[in-house]
Formats: sequence, C-alpha cells, structure tokens
Amino acid sequence: MSGLGDFLSWVGVTLITLVPIINPISAAVLLLSISTHLTVQERNRQVTWACIYMTGILVTFLLAGHLVMLVFGISIPGIRIAGGLVIGLLGFRMLFPEENKPAVVVDPEVEQKRDISFSPLAMPSLAGPGAIATVITMSSTINGRQGNDKPWAYAGVVIAIVLAALVSWLVLRGAGGLRRVLGINGVNSLSRIMGFLLVCIGAQFVINGVRDLMLDASFWQ
Repeated sequence: MSGLGDFLSWVGVTLITLVPIINPISAAVLLLSISTHLTVQERNRQVTWACIYMTGILVTFLLAGHLVMLVFGISIPGIRIAGGLVIGLLGFRMLFPEENKPAVVVDPEVEQKRDISFSPLAMPSLAGPGAIATVITMSSTINGRQGNDKPWAYAGVVIAIVLAALVSWLVLRGAGGLRRVLGINGVNSLSRIMGFLLVCIGAQFVINGVRDLMLDASFWQ
C-alpha cells in the first residue's frame, strides 16, 4: 500500500510541477503563429507528434539523469539547487514579461516549415530547459532515496510525463478556441498565475537542495 501511495505522490508532485513549466497555453499561441500554412488535419497531426516527441525527450532525460550526474560529477543537492534556480527564473519571466516585447517571436523560416512537430513545438517549446531540468532533478531525488520504492517513484514520474503530454495535446488541439475564449488578457493572466507557481516550486527545490547540502557530512570535511 505504501508503494501505491508513493506512486500517486510522485504522479501528483511531478504533474503539478511540469504543467506550469511546459506552459501548453504559451505553446498554443506559438502553434497558431507558425501553422497558418497548414490545414487543420496537418496541424492536428503535428500536435500529436510533438506531444509524442516531448514524452520521449523527458523520459530519456529522466532515465539518463543519474548517468549525466555521474559523468559530470554533479551532486544531488547541486542539481536540485540548479534546477530550482532555472525553474524560478522561468517563473519570474512569466510573472514579469518585458514590456512591449511580442509574446511569441517567430523565425520567418519556421513559418514555412511543413514539419514543426519536433522543432520548435516539442523542443524547445514543450520540452524546454525548464522541463528537462525538472525531470533530471526528479531523477536525482529518486536516486537519493533509500529503500526499494525507486521503481514506484520512476513509474509515477513517467505516468506524470504522459499525463502532462496529454494535457498539452488537449490544449494544443483546442488552440483556436482557447484564444477566442480567453482572449489576449486571459492568456496573459493565466501565464502569470503559472509563473507564480513556478517561482514557489523553484524556491522549494532550492530550499531542499540547501538543506541536503547542510546535512551532508562530506560537505563539511
């Protein structure tokens, strides 16, 4: 039962953290800007593949996160602090966007691409630096745990990534209607709410990293 509870806890925490970072509403605005030359059927197909690519990218970084830490000699507290700073920076940018700066800056070449699913939709829009830093931080947290519940934790994070991809797919598929319902002011307001959540999540990651560092005996040697 504890394994199931741990699984559900990882699903909830990861999903709550990932969705604001991925920010599918912002991705939907980008999609509308770069898909004017595509039919509705082509755009929907691109959206589906973008969410598949996003899932693959994040799961790969989740499973390879520990290997990345070993190769570059990064400690668990270090990656938690770094991940928290990245997430917090993204949150501040969403909370306080630069005045008179377009919400989406699109390369003219991108506007004519027939395949926009991997770039720029999947990466760097959906699976951007913040999302990648988050899953690597989750990987480091799981590997720092004791006991035999790591498979439950990994399974919970993978399911959360899939659910985040599903949320992104639903938002992107309804991109046209979303803009009509919320309007520009509604989209900006929702983006700022997500930004505040990211700042809080990033601060908590940093707090956890500093706490673990202070409790690490090797740090004081």
